[in-house]
Amino acid sequence: MNVTDQVLRVLDQALSLQGRALGFDRSTPLLGDLPELDSMAVLALITGLEDHFGIAFEDDELNGAVFATVGSLTDLVEQHLSSTGA
Repeated sequence: MNVTDQVLRVLDQALSLQGRALGFDRSTPLLGDLPELDSMAVLALITGLEDHFGIAFEDDELNGAVFATVGSLTDLVEQHLSSTGA
């Protein structure tokens, strides 16, 4: 399973989308376009990604641009995975 697919699974679980996220692709807009992605859901999503991938995000890495699309979110995860050698 590639990283994007894994991010979509975590997104689906964190936001209780009941499988809807599995139809998203890298260009799917998130923040501002997905009503379920509110401030509390962002925290659940961050925690879910950290737990799933065994990574930890720094506060200064997390901004609105990261949550703009599935692709931008996946890129952040991939950067962490490559820096940790995972």
